[in-house]
Amino acid sequence: MLLIFPRVKDAILRDLEGLKPSSEVLRILLHGPTGAGKSCFINSVQRILLGRNAIGALEQTTQSGTSFTRTIRSHKLKKHGGGRYPLILSDIMGLEPENAGGILTEDVNKVLEGHISDGYTFNPLAPITEDHQKYNHSPNLCDKVHCLVSILPADNISRISDKVFHKMRKIREKAAQMNIPQVTVLTKVDTACNVVNGDLKKVYYSKKIKEKIQECSIKLGLPLNCIYPVKNYHAEITQDANIDALILVALRDIVSFANDYVEDLEE
Repeated sequence: MLLIFPRVKDAILRDLEGLKPSSEVLRILLHGPTGAGKSCFINSVQRILLGRNAIGALEQTTQSGTSFTRTIRSHKLKKHGGGRYPLILSDIMGLEPENAGGILTEDVNKVLEGHISDGYTFNPLAPITEDHQKYNHSPNLCDKVHCLVSILPADNISRISDKVFHKMRKIREKAAQMNIPQVTVLTKVDTACNVVNGDLKKVYYSKKIKEKIQECSIKLGLPLNCIYPVKNYHAEITQDANIDALILVALRDIVSFANDYVEDLEE
C-alpha cells in the first residue's frame, strides 16, 4: 500500500471539516486491555485536528497493570479555529483478566446500547443497576454507539491474557447482534518493529507488522482490512505528518463506517 503521507493528511482533513453525518453526532466507543493506548489515541486524534498538542483524555505513563481511566467520558472533538466536529470518542475503563479488576463486559454492553451516561464510575465487582442515577432508561440514537473500536498494542499482543481476548470477543458478539461496525486500531507499531521505528512510512511493508495484524485478526476474529496500524503521539513535541496520516486513515474509515450504520438504521 503506497501512501503519499502529506497529501493523504490534507485530503482527509478536508473531508472531516465538511462532515455532515446522518445523526446529530457519531459516537465511537474505544475499548481494549489496560495500557493499550485508548486515551493516547484520543489525544492524538484531537492533536491532529487542532494542529497542536492537546490533552483531553488523561493518560498514565507507567504500566501499573490497572486501568487509569475509571469512568466513561465522551470527547467531542474540537475544530481548529473554533467549534466542534459532530464526532464523539467515548473512553472507558480498560479490560483486565477475570478476578483482576477492569471493566465488566456487561457494562460495555450497556454502553453500546446507550444506557450508561457520562461520568459513571465503573465497578469491577458489579455492573451498573437500573436504579443508578447514571443509568439512561431511554437512550436516543446519539446516546448509542455507532462504531466499536478495539485498541490493541502491536508490541504486546502475544502477552495479552486469553481471558482478556475472550472478553473482547464477547463484546464483539454483542456489537454484531446490534449490527454495529467494528474495527481494530493497532497502536505502538514503532516499538513492535525496528524498521518502522526508523521510518514510519514502511509500516505497510513491514513483515513484522503484517504478522501482528494477522495475529490480531486470528485472536479477535476480525478481517485484515478492518485492522489499522498506527503510532500515537507520545514523546513528540511537534507535529509529524507520518503519524498524522496513519491515524487519519483509521479515523476516516471509522467515521465512514459509523455514518453508514446510522444511515442504515434510518432506512
